[in-house]
Amino acid sequence: MYSCRDEALHHGLIASRVILSVEKGKALAKKYYVVWKGRETGIFTTWADCKAQVDKFTGAKFKSFQTLAEAEQAFGSNGATGNSTTRARATAAKTNTKAKAKPLSQQDIVAMPVEVKIFTDGACDPNPGQAGTGLAVYQHNTLVELWYGKYQANGTNNTAELNGLHQSMLLAKAHLLAGRSVAIYCDSMYSIQCITTWAKGWEAKGWKKSGGEIKNLDLIKPMFELYQQIANQVAIHHVNGHVGIEGNELADRMSIVAVDTKQEVMAQYSDLSDLTKILALRAG
Repeated sequence: MYSCRDEALHHGLIASRVILSVEKGKALAKKYYVVWKGRETGIFTTWADCKAQVDKFTGAKFKSFQTLAEAEQAFGSNGATGNSTTRARATAAKTNTKAKAKPLSQQDIVAMPVEVKIFTDGACDPNPGQAGTGLAVYQHNTLVELWYGKYQANGTNNTAELNGLHQSMLLAKAHLLAGRSVAIYCDSMYSIQCITTWAKGWEAKGWKKSGGEIKNLDLIKPMFELYQQIANQVAIHHVNGHVGIEGNELADRMSIVAVDTKQEVMAQYSDLSDLTKILALRAG
């Protein structure tokens, strides 16, 4: 039989174990994940973000750490120099920021102090199938040009989006040479990441990746070469499609015009007088 003293000790031991369990749970709640091989490399602050980079990625290499310092040391000691994505992830970890960036709105874009804003979009009907690209160009928040073209009889949504981003970078370079500040807005995260994040690693490995074939490499290589020329002067922003951002909606309509007219070379849309009429065109 337990004495009162024994019972007190027994309950005290249980309480201590509960406290230790809670403290251990708290300690384990916050981890930092280092990805050395994956879709993106760097330091991630949630398992969901880490998993998105390594899940079903051939040869993935990753590990969790209890502190940011350990994660940074481990990532650096593996010979990684850290790209912009890595630095951004590390900064987010230091500030304990878990929330994703708020999607850009029409008001956010209008408020950006940039002279030239280029919106790009691609469409494929069906996917794969007939593909086309569209651009909308604004100067001082006023629409000045609409472009459509790059028709492909056997394209994909990704090739259409890549073509659009390529054309927007070509326009951006011309405006930069004229002394204007430029930003690009694209609703294809795939296209953005191909050029701003993944291409650097692919190039370093001889345009190969451990996960298999790099699709659309014929488009990506010249795009990356161009991007390197203007990367320090042009920001490429991701926007959500079909959420009422005028430039994105207009670029979308132009991509369908390219499909409908089978326009292979980029051409300017002639009549900008009635935007309501243009927006009423078939959407992609």
